[in-house]
Order: sequence, then structure tokens, then C-alpha cells
Amino acid sequence: MADTTASGSPSCVERLKSYVKTQKGFILAAEILVSFIIIICYDSSWCGGFTTLPICKMTFATIFFIIFMMDLDKQILVINWVWTDLFRAAVGAIFYIITSLINLTIGSRDGACMAGAVLGLFAGLIFAYDTYTIYLQIQSTRQHPAAPTDGKV
Repeated sequence: MADTTASGSPSCVERLKSYVKTQKGFILAAEILVSFIIIICYDSSWCGGFTTLPICKMTFATIFFIIFMMDLDKQILVINWVWTDLFRAAVGAIFYIITSLINLTIGSRDGACMAGAVLGLFAGLIFAYDTYTIYLQIQSTRQHPAAPTDGKV
């Protein structure tokens, strides 16, 4: 019988644990968790129609978490994953901030809606930070032309 504990590739749980310890994995896990809490808040309030945004953002963050955790971004080269992730995070930041401000300015419908709105602002900040880190990653990978050294302008 073959020994399954000495396999060459790590198990899914080991990959999960090691990926959550990275900066990108931690940000994606935070986006998933906060979006899930916002879903619960909006679903238990009178403003249940706002649950569409956190459901979509949690789903997309989970998909990207799995893709990056399993290194599928290095195998599926048809899609530019960095720019797609930048677009996902930027749209999430903008939409979370807009919907949260709408819920906060309409007035206090109930406590769960207000809690979802405040957490939505926090989620908007997390998505904005994710956008910033992806932007820095794109900037660091760009090639800059060498400056002339002959002294001519």
C-alpha cells in the first residue's frame, strides 16, 4: 500500500494555511470574512436589497483566493490575473463606499442596516488597500528605460 503522507505536493489544507500567512492571502481572507458579515447584517435588516453587492464581492474574492492559492494563475495564462484582480478590487472599493454612504445618509432604518453600512465602509477601505497593493505590484514589475550616462540632455 502506498504511503499518502509522503506525497510531493502539499495538501489543500496546507496550501490554505500557508497562503493565508501571505499578505495577499490575508487581504483576500479579510475581504471574504467582512463581506460575509455584511451579508448577515443586511439580510437581518430591512435593507435586504443591498445584499447583492457583498454576495458578489465575496464570491469574486473567494474565486481569486482559490486561484492564487492553488497557483492556477501561473497555469491559466489566457487571463492577465494582476489587472483582473486590480479591476475587481477597485470596483469593490468604489461600490462598497457608495452603498455604505447611501445607507448611512438615508437614516437609521434599523441597527443591522447601520452596522452593515459601517462594515461596508471598512470593507471599502480593505478593498482600496488591496487596490493600492496591486498597483504597487504593477509599478514594480514595469521596466524603466535606463538613463543616459553621457551627460547630454
